[in-house]
This record gives sequence, structure tokens and C-alpha cells, in this order.
Amino acid sequence: MAYIGKEPIVGNFQVCDAISVVNGQAAYTMQVSSVNVVPESANHMLVSLNGILQKPNSSFTVSGSTITFASNLATGDVIDFIMLLGNVLDLGVPSDDTVTAAKASNNFISGQTELATAPADTDEFLVSDAGTLKRIDYSLIKGGGITVADQFRVTANITSNADPVASNIERIDTAGQGTITDLQMSESSGVFTFPATGIYLVMANSGNVNVSGTDSVSLSLNVTTDNSSFTGVASANDGSDNVSASMSIQSLIDVTDVSNVKCSFSVGSIGSGSKYECSTTSNTLTFTFIRLADT
Repeated sequence: MAYIGKEPIVGNFQVCDAISVVNGQAAYTMQVSSVNVVPESANHMLVSLNGILQKPNSSFTVSGSTITFASNLATGDVIDFIMLLGNVLDLGVPSDDTVTAAKASNNFISGQTELATAPADTDEFLVSDAGTLKRIDYSLIKGGGITVADQFRVTANITSNADPVASNIERIDTAGQGTITDLQMSESSGVFTFPATGIYLVMANSGNVNVSGTDSVSLSLNVTTDNSSFTGVASANDGSDNVSASMSIQSLIDVTDVSNVKCSFSVGSIGSGSKYECSTTSNTLTFTFIRLADT
């Protein structure tokens, strides 16, 4: 179909650097901005010698970046210009903001550079929002998955009331047991501090409690939101006479501030002859912390 007006021009047009003639020499190196260039073929060139256009493959030939004239040039000859037309189907480098999404390859992002650490909050990801490609900060999409899973146990029998339980506490370390090591709970004097904000499932389990007489042995989970006053949020007790019992308590804890929201565990009503049996090699009285989601 014919064009109305000026027909679009395509191609990678380049004018070679000026070449000085050497007497008795036919071959010369072609350069653009002092860098060797290789034309598509002799037919993709305009060459003017002494003001006369030369016929490709007759008056000159090309091999790589070398142009060779049909005969040696002499002093006084002038190579007026050499123009490379490039591949006439080559559009060259597009102008800024001229390539639309429809023209871009779906796999043009190479992924050559590896991100070897966790993304920063301001790192951006590409997402398709109803078919429109948009950027989104990592801070807006991070989360999900369990990032804290930690467990402690008491290693020596408890024979008297303790509020909080503050002695003989260790992170489980028996072969085959483990915790997530990137983010872990910390414990000081029986008070547990959370490593990150979030919604946590906190559990306490007593594997074997020997109850003597009419004791009503209890186990409680206590929480503070001001790093000072603790309130019981979950509890259990067993008042059976002269039995071995087990107890389990749990609660979801909303940790909005790791400096103020903390927890502890307490045991009570332990009379003479009653005790929590504990061990350093197996889980009996244990405290478990699992982060479930962002707060």
C-alpha cells in the first residue's frame, strides 16, 4: 500500500570516520567513533571516492570491517565518505517511551543478578492488577508462613509454687528436636520476650503432675501489655486425690509491641508431696511459641 506523504525511514544509518588515503594501499579499516564496524554487505554501503559513488562488489569489496578498493589508491585520492545503511529491516534503537507493553517480550527480564538476601521493605515486585503491570513494595506483601517456632522445657522437678516459673528453663536441644533459628524467643527470669510483632499461638503442656492429697495443682499463662502488670489469660488445674495428671493450656497472643507485650507461666497449689515432673532429656513441662501471622 502506498504512503501518503513522506515514507518512514528505517535502518541503522552510520557515517564512518574520515579515512586518510595511503599511497599504494587498497585496503582500509572502517570505524565509527573509533570503533570498528562491520556492514551487512557491500550492497548496504554508499562509498564516494574522489566525488564519485563506487559500485559495490566491483569498485570495492568488504570483509569484516575492511573495505578494499579495486585498485591501490594514490596520493591525492580522497575517500569522501563511507555510509553504512545497516540492515534496512533494523529499526535501530527505539526512542524513549515508544515501546508499548504489547510490543515487549514477556521474558525480557533476564534475572541475571541474584538477590542473595531477604528483600528490603522498599524492594519492589511486579504484579498484574487486572491485566495492568504495577510495582509493589515488599513491605506490602511480606508475611505469611511461620517465621517463629520455638520451644522450651523445665529440666528439674517443681515442688513448690512459682510465679513465674523462672528456674531450670532450657530451649529444647535433644537430638531430633529443633526450632527455627532466624527468629527466636528470649527468656529472662521466667519472662519471655517475642522476637517480632505478630499473632502468636502460645502453649504450655505438663506431661506428668503428681497430685498429693487434696491439692488443686494449677498451670497458668500470664501476659503483660505494658512490661509491668501481668494478667492470667489461660489456666488449668487438677484437684484429684493422689493421681498422676497432665494439663494443657493455650492462647493466641497479639504482640503489637515487642518491648511491652511479654508472657510468663506460673504453677500453684503445690502442697507437700505434689510435684511437676520435669526432665532435661524429654518434654514434660514445655512452653511453645508459634508465630502465625502479622498483627
